[in-house]
Amino acid sequence: MKRYWEIDALRGLMLLLMTLTHLPTRLTDPLGQPFGFVSAAEGFVLLSAFVSGLVYSRVSYNQGVDSMRRAFWRRALKVYLSQAATLLFLFTIISAVGQRIDQPAVKNLLSFYLANPREGFLYSLLLIYEPALLDILPMYIFFMLLSPWVLAFALRHGWTGVMVASAALWGLAQLGLSEWLYGLVVRFTGLDVPFHEMGAFNAFAWQFLWFAGLWMGASRNSPDARPFRFPPWVLAIATALALYGFHWRHFGIHGQAPFGGDVERNLLFDKWQLGPLRIVNLVVLGIVATQWGPAFMRRIPRLHWLEAMGCASLPVFCAHLVAVLLVLAIYGDSQTARPWWGDALLLAVVFSGLYAVARVSQWLDERKKKPPAPLAQPLRD
Repeated sequence: MKRYWEIDALRGLMLLLMTLTHLPTRLTDPLGQPFGFVSAAEGFVLLSAFVSGLVYSRVSYNQGVDSMRRAFWRRALKVYLSQAATLLFLFTIISAVGQRIDQPAVKNLLSFYLANPREGFLYSLLLIYEPALLDILPMYIFFMLLSPWVLAFALRHGWTGVMVASAALWGLAQLGLSEWLYGLVVRFTGLDVPFHEMGAFNAFAWQFLWFAGLWMGASRNSPDARPFRFPPWVLAIATALALYGFHWRHFGIHGQAPFGGDVERNLLFDKWQLGPLRIVNLVVLGIVATQWGPAFMRRIPRLHWLEAMGCASLPVFCAHLVAVLLVLAIYGDSQTARPWWGDALLLAVVFSGLYAVARVSQWLDERKKKPPAPLAQPLRD
């Protein structure tokens, strides 16, 4: 199936921005939520869902629903093994280094595990305990396990019912569905993992973003699929709102907190709950990118290094976590622990490493795709 290099480049950009956000440097705050009150995580999840819808709906059309379901499950298993490997690195290397040099950033990150190592290890493999920074892949696995059933239903009955149900679930998440379910589980099972140790992302809210992306990707395989187009008035409103969000984020007095210390109003833009105004900001940015993005991409040189990172998004994502955890263990979470030239050198080393991981991953994939060499024919008299 043809790859869309533009999508790979965008996924690579999201990985670059996530790395800049997670690494504690002087660029962390300025480049956090760079386009408004939307982070790279939303873009990464949406693009991943779009690609999944595009690829796996084609598998369903060509090979049947069972093949599509198995393909989803293979991908989910691959993501799970990547999560398990990253957890093992965190609980061994990072934990040992952090305790050896008495690093508060690591001790705070691993507070539950350090207090309950056996339970922490078991619950992390069950995707119940999710340390900070390692909480996006469990959500991704959850979505990948749900997707074959949702996609099969939508391909047969249409997407209206799916998206209405998804929007309703998002609404319940805003009203405290996760906390309510957690209380029930604790009551009937005695689960001793604190709620705040179960991942910052509210999966019941973020599933709306995932299934919206899945729908958009699957729609590209429809025989009557047309390019996404918007009326001029919609484009004008979206552009105005996108520019307003960008100005508010970068030139407002509160920076990344739109309403400063007003906790209640900040929930409207909350990242973890995927607040309503955050969705609005994401939608208008998506409209603007869809309208003018293709023309912009045609006018600039192809960024092959970004494409490579986006094409190998899973290994690059895990490699970025390894880099961030190592920096936290050695330097802590201070954004001013190094001089400017130290930050520049650190970023150069990290991004060179991520690009190397991408290239090695591509090389391995290409080797797998090559047909085996034919056996030599015996000489005959």
